[in-house]
Amino acid sequence: MSNKNIHVIKHPLIQHKLTMLRDKQTSTRDFRSNLKELSILMAYEVMKDTQLENVDIHTPLMPMQSPVIAGKKICLVSILRAGNGMLDGMLDILPSARVGFIGLYRDPKTLKPVEYYYKMPQEMSERHVIVMDPMLATANSAIATIERIKKDKPLSIKFVCLLASAYGIEAFHKAHPDIEVFTPAIDPELNEHGYIIPGLGDAGDRIFGTM
Repeated sequence: MSNKNIHVIKHPLIQHKLTMLRDKQTSTRDFRSNLKELSILMAYEVMKDTQLENVDIHTPLMPMQSPVIAGKKICLVSILRAGNGMLDGMLDILPSARVGFIGLYRDPKTLKPVEYYYKMPQEMSERHVIVMDPMLATANSAIATIERIKKDKPLSIKFVCLLASAYGIEAFHKAHPDIEVFTPAIDPELNEHGYIIPGLGDAGDRIFGTM
């Protein structure tokens, strides 16, 4: 799909880290460390269009004006539980960001996501939101998350994942064509269980060693 709001990040370091995550031989410890490093690298891409403003500072030699991020009101939102695996890396780059969490489970009868937890910082209407979930497979959870966050009327929303399926990208874009998606790769298929193929398995299980 060609769309200005879908960003496939092809930086060599990001692609290298993604391969480490895909490899089934990668241990839980190494999966976590590579995920954190990849999240740090992706934070640079997600923030590259962030507005700046000049502030007055003093270097050891003289006063000057120098740019800083305007406003600094960033909110990182983790879709539980796997989104937490991306949180540490993002916070390394954005240490002053506030953090929100949303928990969803799939109703076994309707197969639709049901919200069981929602906790966000105050003043969401003054914040730029970055939503994190390693996998955009069917996109049902991501779509529901964005719908819920939009009710808080933030300044902007971006969605970041490690891996997406072609189906998930299409479904997400149909539901939220205004939201930017950042991912290192879009895989072609989903299997009968809704896993991305070739993918990297269940991201939450690999992060927390619950396979």
